[in-house]
Amino acid sequence: MSERLALIWGSAFFAGSLAQATAWVTGQPAVVLLLGMGLLAGHAGFDIVHPENLGAGLEPLVGLLVSLVLFDGGLNLRLAGRDLQRSVLQLVLVRLVLGLPLAALLAHALAGLPWSLALVYGAIALATGPTVVSPMVRQLRLAPKLGQLLEAEGLILEPVSAVLGLVLLQVTLGDLGGWQEVASRLLLRLGGGVALGGLAGLLLSEALRRLGALAAARGGEGTAESNGLALQLTLGVLFLMFSGCEALLPESGLPAAVSAGVVVGLRLDAAATQLDELIRQLAMLAITVLFPLLAADVSWAELSPLGLGGRGCVVALMLVRWPLIQLTGLGLPSLDWKEKALLSWIAPRGIVTAAVVSLFALELDRAEVAGGGALKGLVFLTILMTVGLQGFTAPWLVNRLGLAQPEAAPELPQPG
Repeated sequence: MSERLALIWGSAFFAGSLAQATAWVTGQPAVVLLLGMGLLAGHAGFDIVHPENLGAGLEPLVGLLVSLVLFDGGLNLRLAGRDLQRSVLQLVLVRLVLGLPLAALLAHALAGLPWSLALVYGAIALATGPTVVSPMVRQLRLAPKLGQLLEAEGLILEPVSAVLGLVLLQVTLGDLGGWQEVASRLLLRLGGGVALGGLAGLLLSEALRRLGALAAARGGEGTAESNGLALQLTLGVLFLMFSGCEALLPESGLPAAVSAGVVVGLRLDAAATQLDELIRQLAMLAITVLFPLLAADVSWAELSPLGLGGRGCVVALMLVRWPLIQLTGLGLPSLDWKEKALLSWIAPRGIVTAAVVSLFALELDRAEVAGGGALKGLVFLTILMTVGLQGFTAPWLVNRLGLAQPEAAPELPQPG
């Protein structure tokens, strides 16, 4: 049994690394190839990788690795300028207030989900995952303002989506009473996660500051060792914080990871850049293994019953983003029509979305509530279509609109 489990992880790592290498050689979007490799290796393809055999241990491991990706995003989230901060705030609020009910309406009217599950879908569909957006932003070479806006949207809405979806699921299962209890549970988990993450970030940044000062006092001796120790300390604090938050307040670990990353990035500032590259590489490794592994769990049997209604729901969800972006841009002269057009199209869903709906489907099955399979199928169809369509067309759209930054020219050796 242990050999088969090792083979699952080995196959997932190989599929992900092969997708990354192919993307680098061909210039194709890495997230699309990662998804494709997972489908080929899993139930929808050659049926080699069976994630369900990993059992209950898969969920906490996915949570830890996702927290690493969110921490990396928070570490690099330095929203300079009031216009950018206002744009992020308006985008998040518009999508929360209008995007959720619109997505629920589409899921009910086109995909046939009952209203209770349609609202859960609307909450889950809010998340535009940084696990997908961040690699896409780097590959597209977007201007910092656009890249930061897209990444900030995902970093804020992904934990909000997970917590809100869980609360609405508990309403569906009858575990919560009125809307006052729903609101208090939502604020407690989001606020508690942000507060605990901020506290962990303060402690971690102070420890890293003192570690850096000690290394500097030794005259640079053992710098590599101190950098390695800083990475180990960061991962230890991050994973303990995430697991502790999940034990105290389920789903609060995701906002805590973002909050901790933001605090560490802001407090260490220039010193944080020494940690950035190491964390970024580990986050990319997490994406490389998680995306194929979760995609391998998708079967055509979960997708095919949705038919044209399900596909129409996802297409409409992608198109309805355009008026939401137009509303977001009201009163913001910093966004021109080209930037709004690009923002209207790029909104792929990622790993957290897949992990959350897989957990929700299990909860619905245990409670013998019909519709769990349809909800999971519609969410995975949303991931497949948004990643596939937007991943393949985004490079063309960026070049067409002229929004890609020029590649840095290589430095020429100075004549001696």
